[in-house]
Amino acid sequence: MVDVAINTLAHMKNENPGHTPVMMQEVLESLRLPRGGCLVDCTLGLGGHAEAAAAVLGEQGRIIGIDRDSDSLEVARQRLAKQPLRCDFVHEDFRKLDVILEQFNVSCADGMLFDLGISSFQLDNPERGFSLMAEGPLDMRMDQEAAFSAYDLINSLSEKELSSILKVYGEERLHNRIARFLVEERGRHPIESTSELKEIVLKALPHRYKRQKIHPATRTFQAFRIAVNRELESLEIALDKCVGFLRPGARIAVISFHSLEDRIVKHKFRMLSQKGLFSIVTKKPSRPSEEEVLDNPRARSARLRVGERK
Repeated sequence: MVDVAINTLAHMKNENPGHTPVMMQEVLESLRLPRGGCLVDCTLGLGGHAEAAAAVLGEQGRIIGIDRDSDSLEVARQRLAKQPLRCDFVHEDFRKLDVILEQFNVSCADGMLFDLGISSFQLDNPERGFSLMAEGPLDMRMDQEAAFSAYDLINSLSEKELSSILKVYGEERLHNRIARFLVEERGRHPIESTSELKEIVLKALPHRYKRQKIHPATRTFQAFRIAVNRELESLEIALDKCVGFLRPGARIAVISFHSLEDRIVKHKFRMLSQKGLFSIVTKKPSRPSEEEVLDNPRARSARLRVGERK
């Protein structure tokens, strides 16, 4: 059945060349979804992984799709409307996984998927404020109904608090210096756009730090995005809750894109294994193939970890 799903993926890529689900084949092979089973996709996005999984699950299967981004959720709803199986769509943070599954009377899922981080759909829209490569407002909210944006954090937190965000969530070595420049600049006028944030970071960094493979402001943008969306906190909470909703033998697959996420997944899997609840399937994270990275450069940092409920 995985071959059927891969054929579905090839067709989907032809229809939607801008949307390429990461490590699709590895995810499907790892989850080993049964015919007629239930998949909980905790980060539904545009529905790419779910659409391919539908071919494995068949008409009697079921997908619970959760996402914080209402725009992404609507695209996924339209995409999966073509599938004959039951799909439930939930606009919510996956930290509320237990409440969601109880609401939909799901006590034993046959697989769970987390595809973490930001999607190309969000990144490519300048109005969302995620990209440092395009002019846009300092938003960075995955859920646009959330109360606080990056603008609020950057223009209201203390220098010490800004420095802590940059250090913890961006692993930025010059966190103190960047925080000081941010506070000095906002003293003259509010910092309102992605281009302003980028330029302030560039001013703050010594010249030698500007000769890196990644843009010097990348860690700053990552830090504020994670802080705005409380991403790491949500991940820890959800991973603690998910095992109780997996049937014995069912698997959870987590795709992460930076070391902070991957570290949490690694430690949570190890803790669950030590408690005797879980078997770790991937001793080391799987990585995308060279062919996939050439086809989709944004997949290059992906890491896939898989665990199985005992």
